[in-house]
Amino acid sequence: MTWLILLLIILSVLAYISASIHLATLVIAGWLGVYSLSVESGILVFLLWVIFDIVFIPLNFPAIRKLLFSRPIFKLMKPMLPQMSQTEREALEAGNTWWDAELFSGNPDWKVLLDLPAPKLSAEEQAFLNGPVETLCGMLDDWDITRNRFDLPGEVWDFIKQHKFCGMIIPKRYGGLEFSDYAHSEAVMKISSRCATAAVTVMVPNSLGPAKLLLLYGTEQQKNHYLPRLATGEEIPAFALTGPHAGSDAGAMPDTGIVCYGKFEGKDNVLGIRLNWEKRYITLGPVATVLGLAFKLYDPNHLLGDNENIGITVALIPTNTPGVSIGRRHFPLDSAFQNGPNWGKDVFIPMDWIIGGKQQVGNGWRMLMQCLATGRAVSLPALSAGASKMLSRNCGAYARIRKQFNLPIGEFEGIEEPLSRMAGQTYIIDAARKVTAAALDDGQKPSVISAIIKYELTERMRRVVNDGMDIQGGSGICLGPKNYLGRMYQVIPVSITVEGANILTRSMMIFGQGAIRCHPYIQREMEALGLENPELALQQFDEVLFKHIGSLLHNLAAGIWLGLSAARFINAPGDQHTQRYFRQLARLSVGFALAADFALLTLGNSLKRKERISGRFADVLSNLYLCSCVLKHYRDQGSPPDDLPLLHWACRQTLYRAQQSLLAIFHILPMRLPAYLLRAALFPTGKACAPPADHLVHRTAALLLNDSATRDRLTQGIYINDKPDDATGRIEVAFRAVLAAMPVEAKIHAAQKQKQLPKGAVLDLLQIAIAKAIISNEEAELIVAAEKARFAAISVDDFSAGQFGRMGGTQ
Repeated sequence: MTWLILLLIILSVLAYISASIHLATLVIAGWLGVYSLSVESGILVFLLWVIFDIVFIPLNFPAIRKLLFSRPIFKLMKPMLPQMSQTEREALEAGNTWWDAELFSGNPDWKVLLDLPAPKLSAEEQAFLNGPVETLCGMLDDWDITRNRFDLPGEVWDFIKQHKFCGMIIPKRYGGLEFSDYAHSEAVMKISSRCATAAVTVMVPNSLGPAKLLLLYGTEQQKNHYLPRLATGEEIPAFALTGPHAGSDAGAMPDTGIVCYGKFEGKDNVLGIRLNWEKRYITLGPVATVLGLAFKLYDPNHLLGDNENIGITVALIPTNTPGVSIGRRHFPLDSAFQNGPNWGKDVFIPMDWIIGGKQQVGNGWRMLMQCLATGRAVSLPALSAGASKMLSRNCGAYARIRKQFNLPIGEFEGIEEPLSRMAGQTYIIDAARKVTAAALDDGQKPSVISAIIKYELTERMRRVVNDGMDIQGGSGICLGPKNYLGRMYQVIPVSITVEGANILTRSMMIFGQGAIRCHPYIQREMEALGLENPELALQQFDEVLFKHIGSLLHNLAAGIWLGLSAARFINAPGDQHTQRYFRQLARLSVGFALAADFALLTLGNSLKRKERISGRFADVLSNLYLCSCVLKHYRDQGSPPDDLPLLHWACRQTLYRAQQSLLAIFHILPMRLPAYLLRAALFPTGKACAPPADHLVHRTAALLLNDSATRDRLTQGIYINDKPDDATGRIEVAFRAVLAAMPVEAKIHAAQKQKQLPKGAVLDLLQIAIAKAIISNEEAELIVAAEKARFAAISVDDFSAGQFGRMGGTQ
């Protein structure tokens, strides 16, 4: 038994250090040699040497190894690995991997994350935020825009065009602002904290639209023509992908283009495309001057080459082209951004209207996948951050201002819970937004991460808004100019739906793509299996396969060791507050990698159809990424001690969710006994991560109830004003007035307890308190100002019957 235990320890150490096959052979041969000299049983020793020779000698000779091991596994795996369509392959090839691949490996290299430069704004970018963006926010009246105008006012449209809000991503040589992704994010976030309609209007030209496609793929002629016009708003772009019959499913897209000769601008026999399409849900479509159109291109007469079915193609089409029809507007949940259908009937366009020209025919889906990352990784996370910060700041202030039973409602434990969630979720959202923007500016193009933060941040923003509505209560459900929350509550599903609906993103994209894109070996194995040359295929497969097996054995040994030791002894970065979280991240990363390999091994090609399993894997990977971002964000901000409640809440919440999702996977994987054994190996002492405790909930909620540097850091970058007649300005004014009056109120309450003052409302006792020298006249004025501001802050709008009639009955 002692020898067996020693052998198991040796094997575990070899696996943990990822020993080469040669080193492993020497070490195990040494153990066998010592064992042979120490025991008398010749038959057992002989059998062990036979087993050793059968296993290890072939492994050390590639020709024998390929014949005995790699070839049979090659034949076994070929039908098991997921089959990919062309659109899936192009989606996988879009972008690159970054920290997502490190988490997928089970052995993350912390330097990859921590050495990423913190995001910074240039002086020009900061001036733009302090100047035009601040001015634009001051011009926006969300109630007037969404209820009376159903559009931005003309002067706002002019201001957006004049200051090149639609050209933030366009280089200066084309007349744009050439801002970083982080500056782009900061601008959208600030506008989002004021008005979703304006934010969406600015987002679209700077995310998935003609400008991004032109920058990456356009010809110089196309760039020189369109980019200056797009930068100044002379051209308003819209991108037409979604249709009524296939949604955004490119493979089922019914919109077609036929290569043919036609008449164009008075010239006969122009080589071009005759288009027919129908699109809907197209943002900026009703006011667009140029459409980026995705369609399937066919060449039945072989005018371009041998292929008849060329594939998805993207073209730029002015909306005044004959045959193009711009439909009436959609009305997306009482919001006012321009959105509507368009269609084309026998629209003839020349070949040079294809983005990139004739050489880019059939490359449309690849182009779209490359460009989608901006919308997913920048615009929508920025909108989520802006909404969450605005609500956290104002709902926290409201909870301090609003009283029930003579106490601020924020002091009730029932209110503390949603306040704590709002603060913690906002911290997570902002951390992920900033770290991802920094990665993009550093040259990364992580397509899986863009899907993660699109899904996670819009969902977490939804929870923040719901919690805010619960806290606001009646004042939240009564719409009007004073209500800063109602319109945001109504528009939540827009961000959940666009750029890939969240259900699809979670259940199919994050892990469905990530399992292949981010796994250190699966994609390379698939490429080897797909090679036509059998010898070359087997050669490459053999090399990758044994690296994969080594990684799997390492993760198994590491998972067992980290489970037994609770990850206490591994080397991890961080300080006394963060090291434990780095260690738990490493532990859960190992568990995730093992579970993913087990699922791929046992489910093979059917894994892509197991969306409940994929969704839970997505939850694990997503929360590991978010926790990583929180730790990086805390470090980038200088590790302020006052922010520790936010750090602890965010890390515990994300790690707990990752753990629970990982445990849930083991309940639904096939081959239940091995799955349960793997779970027992990874969690031998039970669950390692707990959700935020009650004392942490209290400390986190308190951050939103008091004026502090932490509260300002949490809500930094949004639009804040102190106008008493503004929807959020009145909350800011009341918050500061109430805080200023708190010491005076405390004096009055203390005097009441000592029977110096009778019971009653504070305002009714002021003169008595002044007469008894309990407070001064100046202190009494603070109470009066606070009560006046408090009433203004909690007041709601009311309307006459005639006003409701003018609203069109849509309320």
